[in-house]
Amino acid sequence: MKKVFSFLLTMFFVICLTGCGKTDKKGILNKIDKKINNSNGYKIDAEMELINNEDKYKYDVSVSYKKKDNYRVSLRNKTNNHEQIILKNEDGVYVLTPSLNKSFKFQSKWPYNNSQSYLLQSVINDMKSDPKLSMKKKDGNYVFKSKVNYKNNSNLTYQKVIVDKNYIIKSVYVYDKDGNVNMKVDYTTIDMKAKFNKNYFILEENMETYMKDSDNDFKVSKLDDAIYPMYLPEGTYLKTEKTVQMDTGSRIILTFSGNKSFMLVEEPTMKEDELTVIPTNGEIDMFSDTIAVVDNSSITWSSDGVDYYMVSSDMSKEELLDVAKSVTTLPINK
Repeated sequence: MKKVFSFLLTMFFVICLTGCGKTDKKGILNKIDKKINNSNGYKIDAEMELINNEDKYKYDVSVSYKKKDNYRVSLRNKTNNHEQIILKNEDGVYVLTPSLNKSFKFQSKWPYNNSQSYLLQSVINDMKSDPKLSMKKKDGNYVFKSKVNYKNNSNLTYQKVIVDKNYIIKSVYVYDKDGNVNMKVDYTTIDMKAKFNKNYFILEENMETYMKDSDNDFKVSKLDDAIYPMYLPEGTYLKTEKTVQMDTGSRIILTFSGNKSFMLVEEPTMKEDELTVIPTNGEIDMFSDTIAVVDNSSITWSSDGVDYYMVSSDMSKEELLDVAKSVTTLPINK
């Protein structure tokens, strides 16, 4: 009898060690995935921080999703209160700058062509597609580690995703090759049963809503001096600097020669009198303080009252981005 009891006790501990005590990574991942896929619509409020060396850029992020394939992502820079909206509906993908009455329209596979740390589907897809996905328990949460897919920034290599006991994503940390955090997103509220009116994801409705709610008049900035990149590829140098007077102010054209030649055009940002939609073949890329339009040979972006256009036939997309992100805005007379 004692032998039987001893055997049963041993088997009980073996079962606990192999089953009860072992956290099922695949099972937990499936529960997270199921919770997201079963939602007909969700709304998220989050805080995002982008870290570029010693500089930190903080955003209030609001994400709305409705099946099938309707997205609205509002990104509001906490420093200057500048808001841009990424909108996806059956007509395409848009990047709206409501304060300028302007939008870029993309024929894009966004958000499925790149990692997006503020979108639940993107985060879970990165986790599911990594055969080396790891998971551990810490402070009552599940901590996943997986590869990421930032096509325009190969320096970003992996993410850590914090999931609570109810299988809700709480935070996402994106790391570079050296193990430094480059981006972090803290989800503050998540409503997995959100409902939206029929016009919520329509371009014109979003612009009109902003105009009604906004009490800030756009002020045109003056561009008195050139704004230079702080980083140049080896063997590249400033060859010419030209200022052209336009009706809207100064347009500055910087030409760089050498191993990686390029041209950088700068001019004051102007508000359009009517809603202007600009078709583009580029893709969406998140700069430190704004959203950029990137294609194989050029980048277009606006920051602190200045429009930038950079073009090169000698540089890769990633090389273009490295230079563009180093452009430092000098104080501008208002």
